[in-house]
Amino acid sequence: PIDREQLCELKSACLLNYELVLENPLELYRMEFKVLDINDNSPSFPLSEYHINVPEFLSTGARFTLPNAQDLDEGTNSVQNYTLSPDEHFHLEMQTRGDGSKYPELVLKKALDREQQATHRLVLTAKDGGDPPKFGDVPVIVTVLDTNDNAPEFEHSVYRASILENSPSGTLVVQVHATDLDEGPNGEVRYSFSNTTSADLQRMFSIHPQTGEVTVDGVLAVQRPLLEMLIEARDNGAFGMSSTAKLLVEITDVNNHGPEITITSLSSPIPEDAVPGTVIALLSIMDKDPGENGKVTCQIPDNLPFQLKPSLESYYSLVTSGLLDRELISGYNITITATDLGSPPITTQKSLWVQISDVNDNPPVFSADTFDVFVEENNPLGAFLYQVSASDPDMGENGRVSYMLRNSTVAGSALASLLSVSLSNGSIYAKCAFDFEQLRSFHFQVEAKDNGSPSLSAAITVNVYISDQNDNAPAILYPTSQNGSIAVEVVPRLADEDYLVTKVVADDEDNAENAWLSYHLAHSSDSTLFRLAPHSGELRTTRSMRSTDFLKHKVVVVVRDHGDPPLSSTVTVGILLADTLPQALPDFDDSGEPPPLLNATNIYLIVSLACVSCIFAAFLLFLAIVRL
Repeated sequence: PIDREQLCELKSACLLNYELVLENPLELYRMEFKVLDINDNSPSFPLSEYHINVPEFLSTGARFTLPNAQDLDEGTNSVQNYTLSPDEHFHLEMQTRGDGSKYPELVLKKALDREQQATHRLVLTAKDGGDPPKFGDVPVIVTVLDTNDNAPEFEHSVYRASILENSPSGTLVVQVHATDLDEGPNGEVRYSFSNTTSADLQRMFSIHPQTGEVTVDGVLAVQRPLLEMLIEARDNGAFGMSSTAKLLVEITDVNNHGPEITITSLSSPIPEDAVPGTVIALLSIMDKDPGENGKVTCQIPDNLPFQLKPSLESYYSLVTSGLLDRELISGYNITITATDLGSPPITTQKSLWVQISDVNDNPPVFSADTFDVFVEENNPLGAFLYQVSASDPDMGENGRVSYMLRNSTVAGSALASLLSVSLSNGSIYAKCAFDFEQLRSFHFQVEAKDNGSPSLSAAITVNVYISDQNDNAPAILYPTSQNGSIAVEVVPRLADEDYLVTKVVADDEDNAENAWLSYHLAHSSDSTLFRLAPHSGELRTTRSMRSTDFLKHKVVVVVRDHGDPPLSSTVTVGILLADTLPQALPDFDDSGEPPPLLNATNIYLIVSLACVSCIFAAFLLFLAIVRL
């Protein structure tokens, strides 16, 4: 049998060429056989099936070249046209090349959606022109390639979870899940927190990018009982698509926060004359726990002149509730105690120091109402007498005391002429010498004044007592002499024993021991005849008078005080023994008794007599010599 397709394959004309040799006679002939085609081959495709990958994002009108069928037959018995199994997304169009050959094209007439139909199975049929015609077909499998056109979808739009406030790190809160209908990287979902979720919350929680597990990642330091976060699910496509879900986490409060005490404003120091109700400080007391755990009670010790008063929400005012006295307490260490209502409650304490400033509310105070000062007379000028001191419990200038004398007169003289006082230390000095005999005591007032504004003052009375010095000798009041003559007392010629001759009267302007006087006989012309009473000054006879006694006697009486050293005065008394008062008193310079041998007059007379005697002897000796 002749098979044109086997002999000539794809040649358009199948010719068989032979050479014919005839031997008798030898002749050579060229023979050509043309094999005519009959439609004995059906169209066939090189492959058993064809695969076309079509991206789903292509728009309608997209074209895809289909394979040509081969038909070994020629002419009209070869492939004449193609048909395509019906499909809503594709149709078949024939195209002509430049050489006139035709080829089929697959045309997209409706947009594809891989998520709805990932594969389209078509049948391409080739038909030849034989009679009857033969057909050949081949499956065309159109695979729709995925495009990242689907965002991940969460199972729930809102996830809810509840955890304790003190949950440790790593505690699972919730696991979210999202699906993506895309495939491959376009369908791989990664989880993260949305950018709209606050950074604080992102530090408290973490989310696993693959599993979607949300866990505690830090301390749940929040003030809100319900936390709201947005979780984003994003695929791994080139242009990743995402969707979000809301995560609501309810924080079950645990009383793990103590009250926080903040001193918003503090006025320190405060004056000690601040009236009750004066605001000292403004406090803010907050507790981060919500509900009952965040409610706070606040108090201070009861024994302080302060109290807390609620002000605005969570604010308290610290005000004075009593009178302040800096001199008693100069400052207060106030401990503020805040306790929440949690179970168990948490207590916080904070101390603040309130200084009390001084106000000039205290005058200077002397240690006594009066001071007694004793000073000896005849003191030197500028002598220190006494130092008064007043204390003022106030501070600074309010407590700095200066001293001055209050104007007064003493014995008709201005006080300032007698005394001066140091302005700074209260030392009192004498400006003159005091005389006990003229001024025995006086008093004055010293005023102490502070330097506050207005200033306060106090005064003290100082009593000055001038003590006596033995600066006055006794003064003889009786007997007295006139014109330098000796006082004369007349005693009867035959006076009896213990006869009162006279009484020496003396006075001493000094005081006490300095004025205690005693009387002594310093000289008597006859020591056996008179005696003197040492305390009374009475001069009496020690025996009865005799006719042989001298008529004139002279007695020297010494009056001595008891000062240290003692001072004394003397008086000479002439005593005349006579029964009647003579017309003229004798001269008691010669008392009729042998004068003392060693007095000045006797010495003078002795020397004069010796000189005269010597001269007389020399004269006699001269005469004797002349005469001889």
